[in-house]
Amino acid sequence: MLYVFESFELDASQVELRRNGTVVPVEPQVFALLVLLVENRERMVSRDEIVEKIWDGRIVSDSAITSRIKSARRALGDDGKAQCFIRTVHGQGLRFVAEVRTVASQDSRQPASPCRNEWPIKVAEDARPSIAVLPFRLLGAAGSHGAIADALPHDLIAALSRLRWLFVIARGSSFRFRSPDPDVGEIGEILNVRYCLSGIVEVFGNSTTVVAELADTRTGGVVWGDRFAARLDEIHEIRSQIVANIIAALEIQIPLNEANLARLGAPENLDAWSAYHLGLQHLYRFNKKDNAVAAGLFESAITREPRFARAHAGLSSTAFQNAFLRYTDDPPGAVAAARRSAERSVELDPIDPFANFTMGRAFWLTGDIDGSLSWLDRSTTLSPNYAQGFYARAWADTICERDRNGTENARIALSLSPLDPFRYAMLGTRALACMIRGDTAEAANWADRAARSPGAHVLIAMIAVVAHALNGDERRTKLWAADVRGRRNDISQAHFFSSFPFGDSPLRRNISKLLAEQGF
Repeated sequence: MLYVFESFELDASQVELRRNGTVVPVEPQVFALLVLLVENRERMVSRDEIVEKIWDGRIVSDSAITSRIKSARRALGDDGKAQCFIRTVHGQGLRFVAEVRTVASQDSRQPASPCRNEWPIKVAEDARPSIAVLPFRLLGAAGSHGAIADALPHDLIAALSRLRWLFVIARGSSFRFRSPDPDVGEIGEILNVRYCLSGIVEVFGNSTTVVAELADTRTGGVVWGDRFAARLDEIHEIRSQIVANIIAALEIQIPLNEANLARLGAPENLDAWSAYHLGLQHLYRFNKKDNAVAAGLFESAITREPRFARAHAGLSSTAFQNAFLRYTDDPPGAVAAARRSAERSVELDPIDPFANFTMGRAFWLTGDIDGSLSWLDRSTTLSPNYAQGFYARAWADTICERDRNGTENARIALSLSPLDPFRYAMLGTRALACMIRGDTAEAANWADRAARSPGAHVLIAMIAVVAHALNGDERRTKLWAADVRGRRNDISQAHFFSSFPFGDSPLRRNISKLLAEQGF
């Protein structure tokens, strides 16, 4: 992804800040801060969120935070007085205020090995139709239902993803585009899709109006548009109408019962639905504080609607994060909670992809990777556009040292969601796959890209330590080892293998040896 503002280019894929084409040297944490601010330019980023994302939530001094902010401003030729790019919201946080244009990042390098297949996968001209559903604009005061402009398109993505004839970009990528006047041609180029759905939700009291527009990204022309008006508590009926009409607009011969097959079970309680989608917003920030907020919102949704399967799946995901990233002092309790909530979700809605995905991941926490496979496969069988399902299967295949399947599933996941918040993990999976093949130079390349990606946690940096050690690059190995210790000084290889439970194999023994040599 390439962000362009004034004379600067912030290239997330190449990890470069360029001014008039010349690379501006910046430290990894400063670069990560710039990406965090630019990607979230529609809102203020709090200092707490900066600590969670840049320092993995460990305790850091105010002077360290201030130093990175000053370095970011200095790299842009900005300062604390002018604040042309990074504006301080007094006592609260920062916001990136310059106008940003998003374009596709160009990488002219050719694949050097089977591990170096570039992504995203291009959809052939004669392939199935492809679509990106953008977050809708919210007009009016929605009160406690403020998440509706994200919730409605999110549910549309989930519903459309169940159609086998349609290629649907995942929320993690399409929700990056929040411009009030989106450039559909540019979005089509970046996400490699033929169609783009955008919309407006207007709330006035209990009245709701939804305006949806489907555009052809190749021509910019409007293919279909419609206006729906109803009471706020009829929002689920509106969603079903939009799905049916999109299908009719894309493929006039497709039987309308495909839309009925795509419908999701939505709760009758609007407060539960709103709480669930607010929970998702916090869940996908991947830090301890927001994870706790997400858990509270999912619990609130369940209290209002006990049979809301996806709220139970969301609660399972928060427990998974607690266990996987050691947010808690009681990992066994978090493991049990993740399994318990996943089982309840599947019990309530056995054909929901998210429920099956969370059930599969619950097995990872006990090291039973093989036990997860049928659940992960079921999630992508139920929804062939489910990017998280393909990524999870890629991770499982790689941990089981089945490189071919792991590499292919990671490529599919990146194709379905090329700008996903999980991008660092997908790239890390590619690095591990290259280790299995013995392609150490490519493993180091993918590991660097993964560890430098925004949101990458400390375990991804440990993958970079191993990759460079395998490649014989002592300098890079020590740099990444220092980065790991600087972010979390109590981490050990036991923690690494708890989260990445490789079987007893030569690769695991080699990884253990290399980590021990670096003091882990």
